[in-house]
Amino acid sequence: MKKSYVTTMPDHIGAFLRASRCFAALGINITRVSYNKAVDAHTLFIDAEGTEEQLRRADAQLAEIGYLQKDEALPNIVLMEFCLKDEPGAVTAVLELIHRFAFNISYISSTENGTDFQFFKMGLYVEDSARISAFLDEAEKLCRVRVIDYNRAEKVFDNSIFYRTYVDGLAQTANLTEDQRQALTVYVNLAMQTLDEKGLSPYRTFDSIHRFAQLLAAAKGDAFDPRISRHSITDRTEIILIEPPCGSNTTIIRSDDALLFVDSGYACYAEEMLPLLRELIPDFDTVKKSIFLTHADVDHCGLLPLFDEIIVSHRTALCLQSEYTGENGYREENPLHRPYVHICKILTAYTTPDPGKLVTPWEYREELREPLTQIGFFDFGDLHFEVYEGKGGHIPGETVLIDYDHNLAFTGDIYINLKDLTPRQAEYNQYAPILMTSVDTESPLCAAERRAILRRLGVGDWKIFSGHGNKKDYCVR
Repeated sequence: MKKSYVTTMPDHIGAFLRASRCFAALGINITRVSYNKAVDAHTLFIDAEGTEEQLRRADAQLAEIGYLQKDEALPNIVLMEFCLKDEPGAVTAVLELIHRFAFNISYISSTENGTDFQFFKMGLYVEDSARISAFLDEAEKLCRVRVIDYNRAEKVFDNSIFYRTYVDGLAQTANLTEDQRQALTVYVNLAMQTLDEKGLSPYRTFDSIHRFAQLLAAAKGDAFDPRISRHSITDRTEIILIEPPCGSNTTIIRSDDALLFVDSGYACYAEEMLPLLRELIPDFDTVKKSIFLTHADVDHCGLLPLFDEIIVSHRTALCLQSEYTGENGYREENPLHRPYVHICKILTAYTTPDPGKLVTPWEYREELREPLTQIGFFDFGDLHFEVYEGKGGHIPGETVLIDYDHNLAFTGDIYINLKDLTPRQAEYNQYAPILMTSVDTESPLCAAERRAILRRLGVGDWKIFSGHGNKKDYCVR
């Protein structure tokens, strides 16, 4: 049995040794340790493996010596910005006021800006939050003051409770349980450690995760404004393309009275998507709902539980079945992708669909020798698709649909229309490559798959519907 501990240790020699002796005496193996004093001087992450009884006893012993975090012990921290005249001694009066209120300073930053004023940012420990108002009243008699949200700080300004405060800021964007907050803390740290070992700044990682969470939250409610377009394919068949600000496209193929969806976006937008789908499809709640899933990434799978039938390749089915039983999916098996995927699942309220809904109509190939291999056919209405499975350049199980009669292709994330993203989509799409180092499992292989798709398109004018971006018009001469 494995468990992740978020421990709070005194900043002195032998602190980790004491915890290590505790685990060793109980026969528990430490499998991962992460500590960065520049980020947080007291928080140490330990992944441990042992029996349920051994870990239960470790819980008790670590709590007894005060190494497990307790929320009630956390002071409030406020980041303020003071606009001071750029002259000798200007900051002295502010420091004297802080001293009079007995606030402890955890962070100070100021730089010249070429004007007659300097902006001093200070992080203050505040035991009694009720005293903040009185302090501000006095401070504003000295200079202009503003309180800055912690998560908008340019740098980490508290070195003792950073992770808890940081994760609380992320959690404000989603309705997270305490267990989810704890898991988010662990995976935020794992993301930092993984990328730090690749030579990337921890602060860039924290900032990217925060901005990613902000973008997800900023597209909720009335701000959910997907680009919607309709495309006539035949007299019987129409395609409706829904492009949300964050997450994958949701494509709806309507042929006569039958519906087929392609991918489904993030779970966190269910409240926004359901009214939209009912508006676009008045009989949405009563018709059979089938969905073709191009691949098993979180941003494509969010609404899968809403569907009666989920059409997938065998490898994609295996991935979803593994997730359903609590095991790693393909992304989690990749150490570089694991932290981001877990963070994404927590922040977007992802749940794995019932495996009983999975349908795998095509041949299973033990070995895929080509970048793109035909595995079968799929008919819907008056559309006739050849089905191709990629070798796993983006993710194993990825599938592509090509209709040669109507010059129509669904390419998932192997080939996406990067040149026709909305500004919000383009901003959102920049963070996964940072936090995963690459959105592809094997970038050169994905590039080969992309070329293979284009080579398979015959002469004529093609409509390409991908996982992100608008429909791509592609001409082959």
